[in-house]
Amino acid sequence: MTASGATFSREWLALREPLDAQARDAELTRRFVAALPAHPRLLDLAAGSGANFRYLAPRFGGAQDWLLVDKDAALLAAARSDAPSCCVSCRALDLARDLGRLDFGAFDGIAANALLDLVSAAWLDDFAGRIAAARRPLLVTLSVDGRAEWRPAAPEDALIAAAFACHQARDKGFGPALGAAAAGHLAQRLTAAGYEVAMRRSDWRLGPGAALEAVIEGMAGAAREAMPDRAAAIAAWAERRRAQAREGALSLRLGHVDLFGAPR
Repeated sequence: MTASGATFSREWLALREPLDAQARDAELTRRFVAALPAHPRLLDLAAGSGANFRYLAPRFGGAQDWLLVDKDAALLAAARSDAPSCCVSCRALDLARDLGRLDFGAFDGIAANALLDLVSAAWLDDFAGRIAAARRPLLVTLSVDGRAEWRPAAPEDALIAAAFACHQARDKGFGPALGAAAAGHLAQRLTAAGYEVAMRRSDWRLGPGAALEAVIEGMAGAAREAMPDRAAAIAAWAERRRAQAREGALSLRLGHVDLFGAPR
C-alpha cells in the first residue's frame, strides 16, 4: 500500500499479509459482508498489491466487482496480475489530494487496510463526511493503536514507543498524522453522522522470523529519525532485540484495531 507520502515495498507487504490475515476480527468482516447486497460493488482504498481484496473476496462467495485504488501504479499492476479480470479494476490515485474524485455512492461498500494511522484529522473528517453522505457500509482494518507488548520487556521499550509515536505523527502526505488516535477519531465522526460503529482489536502476534526482525528494524529506524539525540540507546535496543529474535527468545504483540460502520 502507498498513501501519498507513505511508501511500502512489495517485500514488506508480502511479509505483513499473513500477519494481517491472522489478526483481522472475523465478526466485523462477517458484518461487513452481511451488510452488502448480492453481487456487490466494492471500493478498496490504498489497496497496494491487493492483500485486502485477496482476503475479503472469498468471503462473499459469489459474483462481485472491485475497484482497487492506490497511488503506486506498480503495486496495482501486481494486484491486477493476481486477480480475475472479470471482477477487478485498478485506478492510480493520490488519496491525499484526489479523494473527491471518487464517487462513494457508486459502490455498495468501502474497505481499506492499514491506512488510518497515516492520515490527518482534517482528511479523516472529510472522509467520514463523504462516507456518511453516501450512506455506505465501511470496513477499515489493521489500524495501529499504539500498544506494543514485548516479551521479555526491556528498559528501553518505553523510549522506543515514545519515539515511534512521535514519528507516526509526522506528515505522511495528508497533514500531521493521527497515528494511534485515528480509528477512534473516525469512530466519533461516523457515530455523530448517524452510523452504528463497532471496533475490535486485531493485534499482530509475532514470533521469531523475518517479520519480527523487519518490525524491529522499522521501529528502530523510525525512533532514530524522531529522536536522533537518543541514537545510541536506540541502537543498543535494536541490537539486543535482534539477538533475542535470532535465538528464538522474543515475541511481540503489536496493537491494531478493526472498525466497521454502517448507517442506522
